[in-house]
Amino acid sequence: MEFIKKNLSNIFFFGFILFLFTPFGLPVRTLLTKGVSFITTQIFDVEVDKEDRKKLSSYNWKLINKKGESVDFNTLKGKVIVVNFWATWCPPCIAEMPSFQKLYDIYKDNIVFLFVASDEKDKVTTFIDKNKYTIPVYFEASNRPVEMESNSLPTTYIINKEGEIVVDKVGAVDWNSKKVKKLLDKLLQ
Repeated sequence: MEFIKKNLSNIFFFGFILFLFTPFGLPVRTLLTKGVSFITTQIFDVEVDKEDRKKLSSYNWKLINKKGESVDFNTLKGKVIVVNFWATWCPPCIAEMPSFQKLYDIYKDNIVFLFVASDEKDKVTTFIDKNKYTIPVYFEASNRPVEMESNSLPTTYIINKEGEIVVDKVGAVDWNSKKVKKLLDKLLQ
């Protein structure tokens, strides 16, 4: 009993760390990430400077939607496109999904949204259904354009009508912010 009293703070610390880095800690990590993402959006400059923008060298990219239907990225040339790479096991991805759902609800008729999952189809479908999301989910059937290669999740790109990447953001963000909506409205003009 004396040992426990002397080391109580250490026991709580290691218990918290153990909890945080197990599946049981996923909601806690997601909540912490969500708070940071809302702060981050206020700080970062949404748009990439014009001289630093990359232009897609190719639209040769095949995707498959949840129904198993093929989608050819080539058919999206000339449109404003939001591409988000995510996974169900990724706390920052989970944290930004509610804001993406709100943004999608506002712009779904004018902007192409591609939420490209890095998980098994069953896990993704369960996650989307459980959270009642209506965002369009896709899976990669071929290699993506080199300008969108990233090893980090989540990674989000916003592509203008000319094929330039105007947003290249790694990490969770409040995508339903005034800054993002102002940018999208500008790109749609």
